Amino acid sequence: MGFLYSQLFVRPPYPTRSFDGETVLVTGANVGLGLEAARHIVRLGAAKVILGVRNVAAGEAAKEEIEKSTGRPDICEVWEVDLASHSSTLNFGDRISQLPRLDAAILNAALATPTFQLAEGYERTITVNVINTLLLGLLILPRLKATGLEKTPGSSAHSQPRLSFVVSEVHGWVAFPEWEMTATPMRELSDPTRAKMAERYELSKLLEVLLVQELAGHVRGSTDVIVNMLNPGLCHSALARDSGWQLRAMKLVLARSTEVGSRTLVAGITTGLEGHGTYMTDGIVSNNSLSPFVRSGQGQQAREVLWKELSMILEKTRPGIMQSVSNL
Repeated sequence: MGFLYSQLFVRPPYPTRSFDGETVLVTGANVGLGLEAARHIVRLGAAKVILGVRNVAAGEAAKEEIEKSTGRPDICEVWEVDLASHSSTLNFGDRISQLPRLDAAILNAALATPTFQLAEGYERTITVNVINTLLLGLLILPRLKATGLEKTPGSSAHSQPRLSFVVSEVHGWVAFPEWEMTATPMRELSDPTRAKMAERYELSKLLEVLLVQELAGHVRGSTDVIVNMLNPGLCHSALARDSGWQLRAMKLVLARSTEVGSRTLVAGITTGLEGHGTYMTDGIVSNNSLSPFVRSGQGQQAREVLWKELSMILEKTRPGIMQSVSNL
């Protein structure tokens, strides 16, 4: 009922907070929610908006569209990143680390597909939505933190850098028994003989929610970077283009417009310290909207199991990266 009420009667407010002088990253920015969020951020005065995209040609088209609609040329830059690839994610993160500043990032890129395929040894949805999304977050956190430390008195930019992960309320629509079955549940989920691809997107978002919670616990929001996650609701976007007719029919009746949904992404990077470590829905902090499992003791245990597995995966991908978390 909460889902229906939100979709039918709640309209997140139009973004008005200034991004004057800021550098902002948006992944998955060539289409859908990411594109509309980037448009808002450019409109609100950002000095630089990096469009992180897998398809560079589509990214260039998005850049041109944003420039025409906002009348602000030379603000967007199109950078290639393929989250199905460790090397592409690492290269992108290293490039971000060379920026003079990074004030905010929205990690929005995601995959929803019913087709099983491996990427970097794990089922592709898990690799894209979970492993490499968290890898990218860890890679850019030091640059975000340094930007916060470099702020000068009287700066018009927000007081603290912000890192927002786009998740989904569907994290509460699926079970996750694998966390009790093995110390490596993501490896278990990558077995083609047992993968339930009809619910894989939902499960990937549950794993992302749990891991972002754990990550936020390692980051001092009061002095460093505000880390949170947000649910945009059901929106018209390209994410579900490979899904079945049932979802398409539901979207016709219930989905928010892409622009309205994108307002929640912008809200994620305009929250203050009260937003650190939180789950946002409809553009506001709402930890009670997390699933009962996530808020339970079992959810806490599952989180710890996943974090250990993720740490092993990422250490193999970039040796020493988990030590950098300890230094945040």
